[in-house]
Amino acid sequence: MQISRRASRSLKAIVLAAVIALSSHHAYAQMSPSVQRGLNFAQANCARCHAIDKVGPSPLKIAPPFRTLHSRYPVETLAESLSEGIVTAHQNMPQFRLDADQITDFISYLKWLEQ
Repeated sequence: MQISRRASRSLKAIVLAAVIALSSHHAYAQMSPSVQRGLNFAQANCARCHAIDKVGPSPLKIAPPFRTLHSRYPVETLAESLSEGIVTAHQNMPQFRLDADQITDFISYLKWLEQ
């Protein structure tokens, strides 16, 4: 039995998606508790605008994916802004003020995304 090119491409896409999903699941299973808490914070507060994972676009096009932040500046430099309350030029970004443990967890998650 021969399958069409379209069916072959669809099958390849499904297999690729499955491989990515399995490798992502494994990566998330290897997170430290601090990194997991940082991810939980990002999911609850950031995911509606930013891509918070290692693949995929941000839901809001102008919101940078978190996985690229380290290419703009060292993510550790966000600690002071997170403790004082991040304020950005665009009005839709909510202001966050995190406590020291939340900052550590969130920065740990951003560093994990760099790997």
